[in-house]
Amino acid sequence: RMSYSVPDICDEFYDEIRVLDPVFNDYGARRRFSGPVVTVKCFEDNSLVRDLVRSEGRGRVLVVDGGGSTRRALLGDQLAASAAENGWNGLLIYGCVRDVEILETIDLGIKALNSIPVKTNKRGEGQLDLPVHFAGAQIVPGEYLYADPNGVIVAVRDLGVDF
Repeated sequence: RMSYSVPDICDEFYDEIRVLDPVFNDYGARRRFSGPVVTVKCFEDNSLVRDLVRSEGRGRVLVVDGGGSTRRALLGDQLAASAAENGWNGLLIYGCVRDVEILETIDLGIKALNSIPVKTNKRGEGQLDLPVHFAGAQIVPGEYLYADPNGVIVAVRDLGVDF
């Protein structure tokens, strides 16, 4: 069986996908990742991200709507290591990360807008499992995300391709 790339999926399944704007950079060691989506909406507070990466990932992708803030990092090396240990496939962060030289060594897909060295406040704020909208697309919990160095796409279902 052929292994698909994001461009291959776009060619074959274009009517079933949404393509996110090309605003993300790669930070994790895993450059290709996919899986069912879990969403978090939070602004400069990564309390929910911390809780989720410490839970069973089961091959899912954590999509974090950080409001596009570039003032605080929603993911650092410790939380990324937890995510990898607990079986998450990747994180897509509409916001920033830090500890980038360590993130590059962790077997996890990580895409984010940029890096910033400042950690977040932890006030226990944020919302879990609701539709989020950023980078020109809506992403709904339970949908399927595919990401590689070419970009990020979302499909309503698992497209059943080797990725």
